[in-house]
Amino acid sequence: MAQNPGRRGFLVGGAVLGVGALAAACTSNEPAPAPSAAAPAAPAPAATGGNDAPGTKVVIGFSAPAADHGWIAAIAKNAEAAAKQYSDVEFKPVEPTNDINVQISAVESLIAQKVNVIVMLPNDGQQLNQVARQATDAGIPVVNLDRIFPDKLSYRTWIGGDNYGMGVAAGHYIGKKLKDKGVSNPVILEIQGIATLPLTQDRSKGFEDALKNYGFSVTAKQDAQFTVESGTEVASNLLQAHSKIDAIWNHDDDQGIGVLAAIKEANRNEFFMVGGAGSANAMRDIQAGSSVLEATVTYSPTMASSAIKLARLIAQGKGMSDLLEHQVPQSITLASETITKDNVAEYLPLGFES
Repeated sequence: MAQNPGRRGFLVGGAVLGVGALAAACTSNEPAPAPSAAAPAAPAPAATGGNDAPGTKVVIGFSAPAADHGWIAAIAKNAEAAAKQYSDVEFKPVEPTNDINVQISAVESLIAQKVNVIVMLPNDGQQLNQVARQATDAGIPVVNLDRIFPDKLSYRTWIGGDNYGMGVAAGHYIGKKLKDKGVSNPVILEIQGIATLPLTQDRSKGFEDALKNYGFSVTAKQDAQFTVESGTEVASNLLQAHSKIDAIWNHDDDQGIGVLAAIKEANRNEFFMVGGAGSANAMRDIQAGSSVLEATVTYSPTMASSAIKLARLIAQGKGMSDLLEHQVPQSITLASETITKDNVAEYLPLGFES
């Protein structure tokens, strides 16, 4: 997500790094055969040992916005659950808040307590940048979660989803399906989150770019503010304005509850819809096949679990045992996966409740 407030809104199961396997050792304990003269040995992975094996005790500070919707609530839950997996981790969360100044004060309290590492999802990356830099300058590495700080000196590692990739995934699903059906000049609607946010603009740009591959474009788009109520209102307006629709992409599964309610109320089903983020609610609808929702593209809060795993490794001075490098990467972008009825059972355990 961009540094601005609002939302993300990835699934990690098919991401660049899987949640469960992110810090697990992937190298064999069997001795490698001696290399032949013709084939020199490949460099050995970083000698970090099993990443999940107990190590030096570390204190991980954690700060995130208040849980005013399902995705953010899942961020905190996933972070806490990941920390509990390790006997060598003390998890020290501060009170979640949507007040910039309160979050700054909370992070300053973690700095004063001299925690070993801080995982932070800032309400606003720009406005929280200075306190993140303060932590880094105090010798406390920061794992920047999702909404990125503009100053790379303010964080050790960033991990987050791919907003542009969400749009690309949605665009390819819709474009291919309409092309395969032989639809020409389709009516394609887009329901955004908050239109002014860079993250939303990235999603829309990815969607637009992917649709171009099929010779299609967005007919109309409107933002729904990431809320159920606005989702209902915006969807109702779009349904009234378009007597025939071929496809809808809704950026966010939380607001999608309202979107689907409006569609049901209007008794419309001549089109199909793709959601965004990967909520359990959306996945159950896809699995049941009882609505126009056919797919969702992921931006999963399980990234918070991965952030905790990365923070632990950084604080313990370890690299990732399935990589050659001796240190955790500086940046990890999770891929946006497309969930359909064919693979929904695989992803459902990772869904969040809206």
